[in-house]
Amino acid sequence: MPDIHPRANGERVLADLNALRALGSYKTGVHKPTFSEPHKQSLDWLVRKLPEAGLTGAIDGIGNIVGTSTKLGPKLLAGSHLESQNYAGWLDGPLGVVYAIEAARVLNTDSSMKGAVEVAAWCDEEGHFGNFLGSRSYVGQVTEAEIDAARDRTSGRAMRDALTDMGLAGRARITAEPGRHVGYLEAHIEQGDTLESGKLAIGVVTSIVGIWQYRITFTGEQNHAGTTRMAVRKDAGLALAKFCVAIDERFPAACGPRTVWTTGRITLDPGAPSIIPGGAEMLFQIRDDDPAVIARLEELLRTMAVEASAKGPCTVKVEKIRTGAPAMMNAGIQDAIEGASKVLAGGRSIRMPSGAGHDAQMLATIMPAGMLFVPSIGGISHHWTENTADVDIVTGAQVFVDACRRILCSSAM
Repeated sequence: MPDIHPRANGERVLADLNALRALGSYKTGVHKPTFSEPHKQSLDWLVRKLPEAGLTGAIDGIGNIVGTSTKLGPKLLAGSHLESQNYAGWLDGPLGVVYAIEAARVLNTDSSMKGAVEVAAWCDEEGHFGNFLGSRSYVGQVTEAEIDAARDRTSGRAMRDALTDMGLAGRARITAEPGRHVGYLEAHIEQGDTLESGKLAIGVVTSIVGIWQYRITFTGEQNHAGTTRMAVRKDAGLALAKFCVAIDERFPAACGPRTVWTTGRITLDPGAPSIIPGGAEMLFQIRDDDPAVIARLEELLRTMAVEASAKGPCTVKVEKIRTGAPAMMNAGIQDAIEGASKVLAGGRSIRMPSGAGHDAQMLATIMPAGMLFVPSIGGISHHWTENTADVDIVTGAQVFVDACRRILCSSAM
């Protein structure tokens, strides 16, 4: 039996994405950090688009947009974010927002459809000022004190100053209305090569990893690099380097099949070529969707620190600075995505976990949530060469719109 349901308009989706790409363009990507002028322009663009889908909304007091509908019936929330990493890709975030507005345009204007898609753009998913500030604000996890303390990680600019410059000072923050939404659906580029290497079109996300971050500090003795004998040095930089190697040697025996870990930043104190570092610091991150695996690795990390301190000549301290619980995606929403993929993508889908964090894990704390992935060329993301083929973008849009339809129809029964 032929599929007669309303479809996404692929040309319109591509035009919207390219319009957003032109705001803050950098090489083949974008530079659109949170509360920058290109980010503000992107938010304004979305506000202007909402009426096309029968939605109304404005930028709230933390930079979120939630476009709402007065249409009767169940409401499905969909969206992503519009800011970018520094000098990064054009699809990370905007793809999910454009898919959401397209689903709303197609389904909200269909008189045979009960219910509506509502559209969200969450602020600062990329963490320029904090950790998922926009989506966490919506679910009630951000205090005014946290906003007071927030600073831009690149410039040190106070978030309060940025909100004032955006014209948002004193504006209320939108929070979730209990029971309003039957669920939340987010689309995103995969940011890996699983789909591309498997010649697949759609990733049906089963879970989003938790992210645990640690500050590991090494304390030695600062001294002259030319006159201090090697045998008596307490080189904190060398201690850090040895610890990094030890992690890669010992973690594989204790990790899970998809665990990843990264040393993302190393700082030496005082950081001069002729001075033996008296202090060193590394920011270390572990990701997995199994809290038991993380607990095991954290215990190992702390054991290694104790052992290294006992052995000397430097002391090692491990401080946990971020805990991100993993989120399981709703089984019914997964089924809806897979069902849509069978009809519109030839069934070229796979169920897979997300190794990156997303706003969907915050929404999952208050409602059923799901995610759909489309392929990333070369698995590249967080870089200006990030890209997805037009045909894959359009296929993803078709599947996304139909998945939204299926969720709303099942909720209206």
